[in-house]
Amino acid sequence: MFVFGKIEHAELDWQSVDGIDIPCSRQFGDVYFSKANGLLETRHVFLNGNDLSTRLAQLTDYQYFCVGETGFGTGLNVLALWQLWREVRCDNHSHLHVVSVEKYPLSHQDLSRALKAWPELEPLAQQLIEQYPQAIAGCHRLSFSEERFSIDLWFGDAADIFPVITTRTPVNAWFLDGFAPSCNPELWQENILKHIIRLSDMGTTFASFSVAGIIKRGLQAHGIHISRPKGFGHKREMLKGVWPQISTEPNQPTHKQQHIAIIGAGIAGLTTAWAFAQRGYRVDLFEKTTPLCGGSGNPLALINPKVCPIEQAHEHLMVCSWQYAQNYYQQFNAFSPIAVQQSDLKHAGELHHIAQNYPKNTFTALSLPDHQCHHPTATLMHAGTITPHLLKDEILAHANIRLHIVDIRHITEHANDVVLTDTHENIYQADYVVSCVATASPELVKNHPTLKPIRGQVSWFETSSSPLKAHTALSYGGYMAQLDQTQVILGASFQPQRTDTNVLLEDHEHNLTLLNQAYPKYSEHFPQTTTWQGRSAIRAQSPDYFPLVGITSESTRIYTHTGLGSKGFLFAPLCAEILAAEIHGELLPIPTQLYNKLAPQRFDKKKKAKKPYYQS
Repeated sequence: MFVFGKIEHAELDWQSVDGIDIPCSRQFGDVYFSKANGLLETRHVFLNGNDLSTRLAQLTDYQYFCVGETGFGTGLNVLALWQLWREVRCDNHSHLHVVSVEKYPLSHQDLSRALKAWPELEPLAQQLIEQYPQAIAGCHRLSFSEERFSIDLWFGDAADIFPVITTRTPVNAWFLDGFAPSCNPELWQENILKHIIRLSDMGTTFASFSVAGIIKRGLQAHGIHISRPKGFGHKREMLKGVWPQISTEPNQPTHKQQHIAIIGAGIAGLTTAWAFAQRGYRVDLFEKTTPLCGGSGNPLALINPKVCPIEQAHEHLMVCSWQYAQNYYQQFNAFSPIAVQQSDLKHAGELHHIAQNYPKNTFTALSLPDHQCHHPTATLMHAGTITPHLLKDEILAHANIRLHIVDIRHITEHANDVVLTDTHENIYQADYVVSCVATASPELVKNHPTLKPIRGQVSWFETSSSPLKAHTALSYGGYMAQLDQTQVILGASFQPQRTDTNVLLEDHEHNLTLLNQAYPKYSEHFPQTTTWQGRSAIRAQSPDYFPLVGITSESTRIYTHTGLGSKGFLFAPLCAEILAAEIHGELLPIPTQLYNKLAPQRFDKKKKAKKPYYQS
């Protein structure tokens, strides 16, 4: 396992040249972009060096094109590429994706200052800054769906990151950027180059401002054809490389609109439908009763991850999902950003220790008077609540999603499609099927792992004196949040191997007891539990507590997205994105180790494990 560790921001000095502030790295003793004109250099070296104007303009409908970059820096290269994409892209469903690595990311403040040098990029820079992630190791997927453009921004050392990037489709072009080899030799080592080649294929191109021998020799050793055209400005040469095609007539894959059938309209099914619909695919969503009729249908959902030590963040599912969910839910009116005050019930100081290593204004340790809380606390600043039924309405309004209220009973896979049959013997066809039916999964999908049912009940009631601070929820083993202006919601009971769904007074009492253990004074003015309202539902949990996301055993077109347990609204957006990327051969927004923990085949004891999804 790679240990990425705590991410440190870039330490900068600033030089003023013709009224433009140019950042210079203290870590590497080099400028981030050319003093002559960084934007023109980017266009000359990286855009023209990879022939991107022509290649991007020729993308066919639904084609996916990926650009890799070895040093994100100020994001200038990515913004210049994005600007070019806007100028030349065809009016179809082609998609441009960038994967970039950065060991020392700029702070939000420094990034904003650096990008002010390029007023023409300001509209794009502002969108980037709005989604620019916290300095936490691992992959941060930034999606700009209206632009048909996305970025995987990996924070960490390139030597750790490139070996764990997962893909089935090669990177089409590389920006071999970063500080010069004389300033940053670690970036250009053979191990990194080996994985850049692993992620590439015949037809991949390479461009760099540097023609240093270590780069030329490294590429040539892997069969890359090198040329040295005129460099930018006073630079005599730049590097241009191409992995030659063996055939003069390459076999170009065909791209078309896919038809996706999704069974189950809980949060797993809804987010999966959205992931495919946003890519332009046609989605039929099947639900036998009503959407959100199961564990996802509570009146409020809380995004409240239990964060891990910073050294594990890059492959910790809760942290990765939390980072993705922050941007994902912002696009919906159903989402409200709040902070969550988490209590350390173990009295071990673990929460405070973890919080100290996270970026400032992200996870902050607090000391509260004893009469408020008996345990150490820390506040997670970037959290939120979701109104599930409002989110459902927003997702189902998408033009590419069609809801069917039918009971699918059989799935039959064929060579080129999948056939679904409902209880009335009606037939439906699709290119791929995704099962999101929780504990019913083994009944519908052959060889699907068995899931454990867990009963959970939430409670809510009106109170004229809520103890909650504005835009804040509490987490203490249970949780308390503001349901609306007058009501508070408490959750939730956790009862494995129970499938009854009656609302029980004893579960109201349980939820109250959880609160009183951490905040004994807060319930003094609550009404009697006999007057409370509630909802009970069944969650689905896998044997190892990780969701099941991916292709099912012995199938090629049937996938599953289930087993989210009590963290459905936290896990589902990232898991849906993983699933959509997997089906269409895109780069995955998680490291290989985490992907393997989610793969349903991990429970297949009868057969040898399938070949890993990633290229080797």
